[in-house]
Amino acid sequence: MNKLTPPQRIFSAFNYAFLTIFGITMLIPFVHIIAGSFSSSLAIKQGLVSILPVDFTFDNYKAVMADPTIWQSFSVTVLITVVGTFLNLLLTCLMAYALSKHDLKGRSLIMLLVLFTMIFQAPMIPSYLLVKSLGMLNTIWSVIVPGLISAFNMVIMISFFRNIPDGLLDSAKIDGCGEYRTLFQIVLPLSLPSLMTIGLFYAVGHWNSYFNAMMYIRDPNLHPLQLKLRRLIVESDVDSMMSSAIATMQSAEGIKMASILFATLPILIVYPLIQKHFMKGSMLGSVKG
Repeated sequence: MNKLTPPQRIFSAFNYAFLTIFGITMLIPFVHIIAGSFSSSLAIKQGLVSILPVDFTFDNYKAVMADPTIWQSFSVTVLITVVGTFLNLLLTCLMAYALSKHDLKGRSLIMLLVLFTMIFQAPMIPSYLLVKSLGMLNTIWSVIVPGLISAFNMVIMISFFRNIPDGLLDSAKIDGCGEYRTLFQIVLPLSLPSLMTIGLFYAVGHWNSYFNAMMYIRDPNLHPLQLKLRRLIVESDVDSMMSSAIATMQSAEGIKMASILFATLPILIVYPLIQKHFMKGSMLGSVKG
């Protein structure tokens, strides 16, 4: 193993120091929110909370958990995330597999149209009119269907599919496999790291999305969790949570912090479960040509 030269040591030390400081800077607001969510109303109002809870209490979380509307929003978000991610992966893989075939007629034109959507996004008003004309207003499909296929994620899948040996696909055809059977029984199992990577992208996008729901959904019972959270943070709409006896003893800021943690924690739990596949999938483009 080659030893580092003095300039390389200085550069490495600088990188470690910079990334450590940058990481701590990014974590401090999150740690502050965690501390505030476990602190008493008086401590928050007096500004005593920094990175450690003051007068440790679970009352903020009890107030959040006692609100039925946040559980309704949570169930809507889970439904949108699960159904949306499944359809995203299915349609992205179907289109990417077809476009990975060099003998597909019109492939260049289709790729040009797909890449065009990466540069030019559909304007807001035409998008709203399209969703309205399709009868999807006030339904969860209005936040799922418009973004069924991400051009960026599809390009990633095309690149991965092209790296699968042609001999393997030819062997499947010799054994009598059709295109669909080849895709679902051979190609997709080999593409698990890439599927996990873009699946996480899609899932996080669905979980954190609120703008489409704000545009297309008027029924409060269909509002996702992030839209509920936006009302709490931006519009200070904590009246529903303040109705309980526990909530009336808590500050609005404490309830907001607990709500942020409630909305963030589920998607954070998912990442460690697929970290192995995600890390492998994120490196595929750099190690294969």
